[in-house]
Amino acid sequence: MVAISRACGLTVQGSVSKPVWSVERVEGSAADFHAREPDVALGRQAWWYAVSRRALALGSAQPAATIDREACERHGIEVIRRRSGGGAVLMLPGELLWLDVVIPRGDPLWDDDIGRSMWWLGDVWARSLCALGQSEVTVHHGPFVASSWSANVCFDGIGAGEVLVGGAKAVGISQRRTRHWARLQSAVHTVWRPDVMTALLAVPRPAPNDLRAVWSVVPAVDPEALVDTVVEALMDQE
Repeated sequence: MVAISRACGLTVQGSVSKPVWSVERVEGSAADFHAREPDVALGRQAWWYAVSRRALALGSAQPAATIDREACERHGIEVIRRRSGGGAVLMLPGELLWLDVVIPRGDPLWDDDIGRSMWWLGDVWARSLCALGQSEVTVHHGPFVASSWSANVCFDGIGAGEVLVGGAKAVGISQRRTRHWARLQSAVHTVWRPDVMTALLAVPRPAPNDLRAVWSVVPAVDPEALVDTVVEALMDQE
């Protein structure tokens, strides 16, 4: 992994300063990012990841047989497995904003309810999108909304805390947690390629138009402005 930048938000309690958020921007392989283990001693952490090569991340329990391995090889796409979520996520360099946040147990943002624990992160993304001029932005607070293909394609289902713009899924959120920390993984496609996504699935596969509409950043907002606005919104969390 190659670190691009690192910054910490600080708060002062009496004469003692302590980090509120540790924020990183990192470029490297999707496999390395998913394998990373949090250090709870650092407190709240936000990791922005930029993948350096093409990858397809299978959900934690997604059968490998749902993917066409030969098609992945032809497209130069590495198949990896994440330890969160249900369906696969397509990760192409320069076409995905990927943010993981780590919350230690006992933090005010911690919630024992797994679904409700992701609402606040959806709110952060939603508030940021609204600040950049987007309308019809909603955060899903209900049960998981499945589709015919959501078990295979992450962005075809709608889960707790996930964000929709104009009814199209914009922000996907999943989670890993232990007794000591919760790692909320979120992603936004700057470019959505349903033709590539469906080509990587095993037969029977959907046609690109069979998948639900997905909102993508380009040309709606500037990706760097969205990153900056999300970081500002994170810093406002108590």
